[in-house]
Amino acid sequence: MVFDFLRRGDSAPAETKASATGPVIAYANSGRVAWSPRDTVSLTRTGFAGNPVGFRSVKLIAEAAAALPLVLQNAETRFDVHPLVSLIARPNPMQGRAELMESLYGQILLSGNGYVEAVADDAGALRELHVLRSDRMAVVPGADGWPVAYDYSVGNRKHRFALVEGMPSPICHLKAFHPQDDHYGLSPMQAAASAIDVHNSASRWSKALLDNAARPSGAIVYQGSDGTGTLTPDQYDRLLAEMETSHMGARNAGRPMLLEGGLDWKPMGFSPSDMEFQKTKDAAAREIALAFGVPPMLLGIQGDATYANYQEANRAFYRLTVLPLVSKLSGAMGHWLSEHIGEEMTLKPDLDQVPALAAERDAHWARVAGADFLSVGEKRAMLGLPPLQEDEDADERD
Repeated sequence: MVFDFLRRGDSAPAETKASATGPVIAYANSGRVAWSPRDTVSLTRTGFAGNPVGFRSVKLIAEAAAALPLVLQNAETRFDVHPLVSLIARPNPMQGRAELMESLYGQILLSGNGYVEAVADDAGALRELHVLRSDRMAVVPGADGWPVAYDYSVGNRKHRFALVEGMPSPICHLKAFHPQDDHYGLSPMQAAASAIDVHNSASRWSKALLDNAARPSGAIVYQGSDGTGTLTPDQYDRLLAEMETSHMGARNAGRPMLLEGGLDWKPMGFSPSDMEFQKTKDAAAREIALAFGVPPMLLGIQGDATYANYQEANRAFYRLTVLPLVSKLSGAMGHWLSEHIGEEMTLKPDLDQVPALAAERDAHWARVAGADFLSVGEKRAMLGLPPLQEDEDADERD
């Protein structure tokens, strides 16, 4: 991991305005690290690495969002060649644009927070971008409630990214909305934590059932010759040892049982609650998908008929989940990068390159093209394109 301070020249502090709520926030947090209220490491282990629905939901969103091409433009020009275009295309020697963005989106989905580090050369020009792990980052609030530094900890070592007034931040903190936290975002994984526990418990129950030959438990009934129905301690220990050795586990499935000395096997059938257990697991899977905004149909979850077909589900996935996430994060990164280069830029997804929305875009282009009462410049503005010089001249002539 690369840790570099950006080298900047001395400049006079700019006049700033403070929020009226800053002193209220600072009263509770001043001078202390504001730790995340949820254990990101545990949630990642149980909800991503240990749950197939959570894993696939995060991968599906992150990969789809990272695959969207990004457009860099200002108020006048859309750039195909620009230092920021090259930087985004190859943000660091180890990652390309898609890899870096997938890592960033994954961090936000898992923890609600994403951190991008800007690395500059000796002249202050941006050279590299790195995504830092959110579970290692901590926000340090200042006296006014706003962050004054970010602490990145690995083991016993800590690196502080200080925020200098009037200078662009070396860290771009991207976060999801959280109504009860001033410094950290709320991740879908936190909202789905209860459903993940239910789904994982159901999977463990199914595994335990398979380990017992896919049969429910039964009862061994002992009828002694004296009518007491009680085993001696030695008989009890021997019976347990033989059961564990010869009749438990997948390799002993279906093996016949030899009972002697008044022992009788009484199998037990599935209860109604056992029969509903799979439905409970499916309901938990749908809740996990709902928290992430992924149509259950795309995850292969049975019993969901919200959308008429896969194409409609995929279109809703892009329109309601992927595009809002990409638009929010790319807009924030564009503003942050603009501060570093001293030029106002806009970074946004190229909607014309989204196959799932091709039909909608074609219809939108056709409607705009057919609006004869609009000028060429107005049509380009409606399509999100910057005006051309010849369009502006034509508008002035009109």
